[in-house]
Amino acid sequence: MNYRILVADDHPLFRAAIKQIMTMQLKDVVIDETDSVSGLQSKLEDNQDADLILLDLHMPGAQGFSALVFLRNHYPDIPVVVISAQEDPVVIARAMQFGAAGFIPKSAEPTTIKTAIETVLDGDLWSPEPVTNINERSQYEQEMAEKLASLTPSQFKVLVMMNEGLLNKQIAYDLEVSEATIKAHATAIFQKLGVRNRTQAVIALHELDIEHPAHVETNQDK
Repeated sequence: MNYRILVADDHPLFRAAIKQIMTMQLKDVVIDETDSVSGLQSKLEDNQDADLILLDLHMPGAQGFSALVFLRNHYPDIPVVVISAQEDPVVIARAMQFGAAGFIPKSAEPTTIKTAIETVLDGDLWSPEPVTNINERSQYEQEMAEKLASLTPSQFKVLVMMNEGLLNKQIAYDLEVSEATIKAHATAIFQKLGVRNRTQAVIALHELDIEHPAHVETNQDK
């Protein structure tokens, strides 16, 4: 069986390294890659038959866990494994909270990466250490995740570009649509997030930042 894996990371050297690891360690695997969340969206819109997504938390468009929330809502049949330089147990646990099927530290050995990917492809969860109470989130954080998940792919893309400081005219140019279309998206975004303007919408997006406080019990808490 051929597996198609999407690698979303903005560092070319790391993408090359992970591609080499997977082609050497795994059989019958096809690797596709992108360097941004918008690029990942485009690939998924064109072809949704991916078996796995490897998602970096620190790349253009990946504001904290927001991209993970988006992917789990719009592509629930494709497991997402977060692969990150972050190794804080709370960050790992929060990634699992938001629907990640696995979490691989970038410092992991090739054999560990192989084991993690094979475990997820077999339908199981994988993390570098046991995590308990992974469904425990604050009510506010859960509500914000649900609001972000309610955005359509186009609305999410516009919100990410707002977060990058682009004006409506610039967003319209980049997406090759009219400025009126962007204004309509913005209005829908504000309504769904329960905010009044762009500034509040961007603040809402940051509620799912990696550094945002959240209590999750890991085995180190015991």
